[in-house]
Amino acid sequence: MKVADLTTTKDAIVFDLLRKELNRQRNGIELIASENFTSLQVLQAMGTCPTNKYAEGYPGKRYYGGCEVVDEIETLAIERLKKVFNATWANVQPHSGAQANAAVFLACVKPGEKVLGLDLSMGGHLTHGSPANFSGKNFQALFYGVKKETGLVDYDHLEATAVKEKPKMIICGASAYSRDWDYKRIREVADKVGAVIMADIAHPAGLIAKGLMNDPFEHCHIVTSTTHKTLRGPRGGIIMLRHDFENPWGIKDPKGNIRTMSQLLDLAVFPGTQGGPLEHVIAAKAVSFGEILADDFENYGKQVMRNAQAMAKAFVSRGYNLISGGTDNHLMLIDLRNKNLTGKKAQETLDKAHITLNKNAVPFDDKSPFVTSGIRLGVPAVTTRGMNEVDMETVVAMIDKILMKPDDEKLIAGLREDVKELMMGFPLYPEL
Repeated sequence: MKVADLTTTKDAIVFDLLRKELNRQRNGIELIASENFTSLQVLQAMGTCPTNKYAEGYPGKRYYGGCEVVDEIETLAIERLKKVFNATWANVQPHSGAQANAAVFLACVKPGEKVLGLDLSMGGHLTHGSPANFSGKNFQALFYGVKKETGLVDYDHLEATAVKEKPKMIICGASAYSRDWDYKRIREVADKVGAVIMADIAHPAGLIAKGLMNDPFEHCHIVTSTTHKTLRGPRGGIIMLRHDFENPWGIKDPKGNIRTMSQLLDLAVFPGTQGGPLEHVIAAKAVSFGEILADDFENYGKQVMRNAQAMAKAFVSRGYNLISGGTDNHLMLIDLRNKNLTGKKAQETLDKAHITLNKNAVPFDDKSPFVTSGIRLGVPAVTTRGMNEVDMETVVAMIDKILMKPDDEKLIAGLREDVKELMMGFPLYPEL
């Protein structure tokens, strides 16, 4: 059913709002680094009848009857995901990346034990130890950061902290870090102190899948991700292992049995942190994993990286201060203090022109997380719509015009029309 026809249903109010959201997405420039646009078939798979089915447990081992078809759906999603990342085991049930990370914590760390992650203010994630999150409330969270002079991860600081504190788990990965990771170095540290490594690749997963960035699987014990962002699938989470193993840390299940890591992780997802899986979303995950296995997804990943490089270059040429000086992946973090702007002001002003990004703390920020000194931008969504390097220059020129005169409502209104006209050349879901 087309969105345009949905007002013929009884709940016209909700479907009118859905049509408004579709138009918002069509008419704007989407630069939030954690957002993307799925294919139409992913949307179609999500809106299907497996949403009616309870399927607590795993394929072949369900609590409820009538799961023979959803068993096939989930098994297909698992097998496709394993091919995407050359993994030997995968769990596709986590409802989100945060849920995937919560399951890893439950499987590997006891309440009160130490974990070491990238500080949220330096580009990390809430689930890597923030005091506002379960990971900081239930565990003793320690942090490493980035070097002030370069904006790059301070691996010496990571090692010194790990050697001193001996955390049970080291977390690598970030939500606002534009460079690749030295997973080999982190593994050397983890082996020295006897820690398990969780690599959260939620942001660069699609680039890693096609060999465009460093592979964490050979060096990190457990890998988690979301399925949206650069994987271009539905919203959800996944957990993967390339090498299953008898865990060397003596971690036991709730009954006191020592299990393999895959068994511990399965138990941590269900029944540890979730009940029934969302089998309609898992069907959509299976569709998206099939798309990733196709050859043209590699071309997409390469274009994402070219667009990110072009956007970074365009900002630098206009005097913007990019943290770490550039990007190796799909996103960039910009410190606006030399432009006398806050991240909050920039985000709110650009919203008026239908250019969407998010305010973001920068390393060693002197402003609150609700104001911030920076903005984070990413190119996966505009790349999905067909934009290339030339278009990145156009987009940055628009952003710069607005940020240089953030209180000029007439200028902003004119650019809002320019944005709409530009995006008409890059159709989104023309079938709807």
